[in-house]
Amino acid sequence: MKTLSLAQIRKEMEKTLEPKRYEHTLSVAYTAANLAAVHGADIEKALIAGMLHDCAKCISFKKQKSLCQKYHVQMSRLEKESEDYSPVLHAKAGAVLAKEKYGIRDEDILNAIFYHTTGRPHMSPLEKIIYIADYIEPCRKHVKGATERSENDIFTKARQTAFRDPDDALLLILGNTLAYLKETGSKIDPVTQETYDYYNGIKQKGKNA
Repeated sequence: MKTLSLAQIRKEMEKTLEPKRYEHTLSVAYTAANLAAVHGADIEKALIAGMLHDCAKCISFKKQKSLCQKYHVQMSRLEKESEDYSPVLHAKAGAVLAKEKYGIRDEDILNAIFYHTTGRPHMSPLEKIIYIADYIEPCRKHVKGATERSENDIFTKARQTAFRDPDDALLLILGNTLAYLKETGSKIDPVTQETYDYYNGIKQKGKNA
């Protein structure tokens, strides 16, 4: 199919997503564009990836899984069996929708959508930008509960760091995400742990060089 323009994608997201999700989507897209401008990445790609990163949030877990199966997207056993994994699976389904419904053919954009919840080792600059923007965008609400103070502190630090050193911001967000999942007894996607270990390893090698 023909690739939709950014304006057309925005209109589609406004029609498809719930108002709060649409507000978040716009905020991620504009935050990603600002990060791209600062770090020399493609601004239009950042806007498109940000606009589409949650395009599968509007569909049920069953439909997310069905999309991934139809287009032969690899899923873990837990992703196939547990709706608790919908927060991860929506990213994979979103990459499918971006390609098949909205006509996106750029692999970097599709990967940025696919990995925006877990990250992965060897992320491209655009992948890092979308992952970070999803966390630091101004509309993002903080986690409530025992970790609220530390969460707020880390959120602020991540925002400040992202425009200076995206790798440091990425590692900070990954570490905080893993700590929160462990504290709340939530399931941890192995790719998230692998991503943290990879970038933490690079940082430690840099310190010891």
